[in-house]
Amino acid sequence: MPPRLNLWPTCRALAFRTRPANQWSQPCIAARARSFADRTSNNNNNNNTTSSQWPEHRNADIAAGLPPSMLSKSTTPEEIDAAGFTSTENEKALSQLQLVTYGLNPFDPAVDGHKYGLPDLPLPSEMHMKHRYDPAIVQFTKLLMQDGKLSKAQRDMAIILNYLRSSPPPKINPARPLVPGSPPASHLPLDPVSYLTLAIDSVAPLIRIRAYKGLAGGGASLDVPMPLAARQRRRTAFQWILDAVNKKKSKGSGRTMFPHRVAEEIVAVVEGRSSVWDKRHIVHKLGTSARANLNHQAFRRR
Repeated sequence: MPPRLNLWPTCRALAFRTRPANQWSQPCIAARARSFADRTSNNNNNNNTTSSQWPEHRNADIAAGLPPSMLSKSTTPEEIDAAGFTSTENEKALSQLQLVTYGLNPFDPAVDGHKYGLPDLPLPSEMHMKHRYDPAIVQFTKLLMQDGKLSKAQRDMAIILNYLRSSPPPKINPARPLVPGSPPASHLPLDPVSYLTLAIDSVAPLIRIRAYKGLAGGGASLDVPMPLAARQRRRTAFQWILDAVNKKKSKGSGRTMFPHRVAEEIVAVVEGRSSVWDKRHIVHKLGTSARANLNHQAFRRR
């Protein structure tokens, strides 16, 4: 019996290729220069006018049949407004007008390319990120801080300054005057930073009493007054204020209760009602009585 014919092995050896699609060798130039549908003028006139307005190298590229992505980059008639300015020039003019609204000179070389201009060098100390606050406020905030929680101390200081700003003007006690040259009482709430600094500087002691053991004879200590620097004076005064606040009875609980008590004590210092004034008076009185100890033979210059 003859073998059975099978055509599948023969078909596997054949190679089938699809018919390539017809591709345009050149894009249609007439469609590229096509006018809008609502125009009533002839398209041929528009083509001539458009080709005459375009640069020569653009017309040569179009005549060569190049696609739009390969055309020479230049300003097209659509990018030119009625006054003859390009869109880039208009954007530059708008940016210059915006600089004028900021109060800057747009033709200044230091402003060119910068929105707010270049800063003057060398930079002042308050432009530094770590020194942007008043030094006294930074010191008082660090003294308020407990357990290393600086953010909580900063929030408390903000509450204190807000309390001083919104409080009525204090009533100055003539018996306990403030630092000479201080502003009037009615101006203090307008600047809470100066308000706080003035209260601390007014009650800060000028000296401290240092005890030298054994110099008085018989094992007794010798009290000698020592001058204090500005930061030391403020630190001592603020610690006195915190001690006075902690000794008073609490009026309640809450995250704003402690800063409110500190702010109330600062107002009492300015008005002369705080017990901190008594501490200052005692220290100065002891310094006056102990200033004769400065002539002790242990302190004489040889």
